[in-house]
Amino acid sequence: MARIANLLLALSVLCITGMAKAGTITELPSHNGDSIFIETSCKSTRYRTVCVQSLLPYAYKIQRSPLQMALEALSVSLSRTKSADSFVSNLVKHKDLKPREQQPIDDCLKLMGDSIDRLSKSVQELRGISGANDRDFLWHISNVQTWVSAALTDDDTCLDGLAALDGEVKDSIRTRVSNVAEVTSNALALVNQLAKTHLE
Repeated sequence: MARIANLLLALSVLCITGMAKAGTITELPSHNGDSIFIETSCKSTRYRTVCVQSLLPYAYKIQRSPLQMALEALSVSLSRTKSADSFVSNLVKHKDLKPREQQPIDDCLKLMGDSIDRLSKSVQELRGISGANDRDFLWHISNVQTWVSAALTDDDTCLDGLAALDGEVKDSIRTRVSNVAEVTSNALALVNQLAKTHLE
């Protein structure tokens, strides 16, 4: 009886090992291809390294779809804008700011709030674009381009306003908003690339 049990156990291990190897053989080429697609697509962006690093975790979603690539890039931009907004909001609550520091930070918070609204609309707009005819597709894309461009302007305006600050407060906010501006710039480039691909 023990010999039979050991035999069944050995067969089970061999079966599982074989399935794992088979899965590895079939899945790796797809994963590699998805990664290459992301790296190639990111060449159209200004901040290529940031583009690749921020989107590679979503390779399984993007696969080789320009639409999904643009959508994930917008989602990253939205997520990081929300994170920066939360960070600055907490900073205002817990930091003893000087009057000359308060105004540019308040301006930044308003601008980031506007960016969150615009990027949220952009994500929703792009999600509903699948299956649209050429005319509707380009109309939706135009809306997204307008909103993301405005969000990027918000980021730049916030950064310009930080010139009035100095020290740790300025550096901590600038670091986060600069990263937001980079991923938003990349998202806009990928949306533009999507529009170009559709027209070809």
